Amino acid sequence: MRSPLALFGAFLRGSFGFPKPDREAVERVKHLARSALAAAPETSFAVNEIACIDSGWPAIVTVILVMEPGRETRTLTIGKPLDEVTEQDILTALTP
Repeated sequence: MRSPLALFGAFLRGSFGFPKPDREAVERVKHLARSALAAAPETSFAVNEIACIDSGWPAIVTVILVMEPGRETRTLTIGKPLDEVTEQDILTALTP
């Protein structure tokens, strides 16, 4: 679980000089996640780029929520900005 300060960083994203992520980049990562997970059509994804102040993490991380009907929501955290996320990053985030 992320610290309250890291979660507050998500709130600040888009404020104080941090640009909001490009809609096309968000859709690209959703498509990559759907492909990597071989997800059913009813699976939903939320993709966010957050400012992270936790030590040991980059300043900007990408968080992907995977919401499948009847299952608990999964959170994938990737230690790089949204524009740099690859399908391999998503597959790596899936392994514990």
